[in-house]
Amino acid sequence: MNAVAAPVVADHACRPDCGACCIAPSITSPIPGMPDGKPAGVRCAQLGDDHRCAVFGRPERPACCSGLQPQAEMCGTSRAHAIAWLTQLEAATRPAAR
Repeated sequence: MNAVAAPVVADHACRPDCGACCIAPSITSPIPGMPDGKPAGVRCAQLGDDHRCAVFGRPERPACCSGLQPQAEMCGTSRAHAIAWLTQLEAATRPAAR
């Protein structure tokens, strides 16, 4: 019996002109230009006009940003889908008010 190799699935790549992950979620870590982080729904100071992260791959990029990797489920087929998905994730993971 011959073994059948599993198909190789390419990693999901960022969609050009999106930036949803730099807008929808809150970030509690300091970001250059935003020492207190940023609230959900606010554009990150490091998000360029091209919707690309200006500190991508640099040491000052917050670990939470590096840990959020593009996935088909999150990104969907449009920027609107990604914003909606990340907004729902933000609401579902928001700490309860004290």
